[in-house]
Amino acid sequence: MAIYFRKNRSLLLLVSLLQFSIAASSQNNNLQFYLNRALGSSPLIKDDQNQILSNQLDSQRILAGYKPQVTGTSFNMYAPVIGGYGYDLAISNGGNFTTVVGVDKTWVGRKNLATQFGAINLQNQSIKNNSRITEQELKRNVAAQYIVAFGDMQQLNFYRETHDLLQKEEGILKDLTQKNVYHQSDYLSFLVTVKQQALQFKQLQIQFENDFATLNYICGIMDTSTVLLDDPDIRLEHLPDISHSIFLKQFEIDSLKLSNSKAILDFNYKPKAHLFADAGYSSSLAYEAYKNFGTSFGFSITVPIYDGHAKKLLYGKIDIAERTRNEYKTFFTSQYQQQIAQLSQQLHATEELIGQINDQIKYSESLIDVNGKLLETGDVRIADYIIALSNYLNARNLLTQNNITRMQIINQINYWNR
Repeated sequence: MAIYFRKNRSLLLLVSLLQFSIAASSQNNNLQFYLNRALGSSPLIKDDQNQILSNQLDSQRILAGYKPQVTGTSFNMYAPVIGGYGYDLAISNGGNFTTVVGVDKTWVGRKNLATQFGAINLQNQSIKNNSRITEQELKRNVAAQYIVAFGDMQQLNFYRETHDLLQKEEGILKDLTQKNVYHQSDYLSFLVTVKQQALQFKQLQIQFENDFATLNYICGIMDTSTVLLDDPDIRLEHLPDISHSIFLKQFEIDSLKLSNSKAILDFNYKPKAHLFADAGYSSSLAYEAYKNFGTSFGFSITVPIYDGHAKKLLYGKIDIAERTRNEYKTFFTSQYQQQIAQLSQQLHATEELIGQINDQIKYSESLIDVNGKLLETGDVRIADYIIALSNYLNARNLLTQNNITRMQIINQINYWNR
């Protein structure tokens, strides 16, 4: 008989040590802490910010390209005629020595510049909108993993409570067994239950550590230690009208991009004026070379006349792209509404089930209380008590799982709230 008591003490010591390994952490972190760390360390968000800065430089580069371009050119060539042999002087002039500074400017209207700047502005809008979507996806993923780790911790806390209950009942059962109120086989059955709970606790602890490590990994936190997690406090947020959603805004930006592409195409087919001027020294050194300092200036105009209907074909490609955009927008709107309706239905069904599980837990708790009192007097079978305890454990596990499912569904709905 003593050997079973020693085994029991070992099992209770194992559970106590496992309990201490979780409770020893004095630090608590909340969901916002991990969201801030994830957003702060995301290379995708930083990449978007850098792309916007790069596009701002492109705007300045376009403006600089239409300012007067000043270049210096020096070309010096000597063609000697020796013994009557050499290049024809009528062609080579015996040499050519030129050093000039040239100024060149392409003349475009303000509307043309505004259209080019508009293309970059739309690109920045698209990047900013994609960055917001990236933030939403990152928040959703971090929150989902946080909920998983928090659910593991909730299960550990529950099993800790169960350990306290088993420890209390074990002392009573031990005394009653020694007094021959219960058989040794009854006590052994109880020990098996205690051992099973200890093993499940250990398995949950491993699962919690793995899920917590995954949470740190996706947030860019280099730390292998575990901490206690606060309740994520996931609440259902109000969804904006789909027309104001960032997920639909991308289609609007794409439409503006296509319109802007047409405007740029139109400007490419408008007349262009080109001004140029230079000043410097150009001479063959054949006659009064000191007088060969001078200047020149002029302008040119380019007018498109016929391009083989290339402009019309390019217009056709833009129109096809616009039809494709509309089809994607229509499909997205339909999928969005269907997904929100499906998630809302799942949330309602899960909340109803949670209510039923809570009722079941109340009955199970009452049954355990009654059996616990009967256990003290030896008026209940150990098998019946173990069955009541198993039903209670199953109900509590089911409650935790459905609470986690509820928070995950809300997290999925809240993903669309921006």
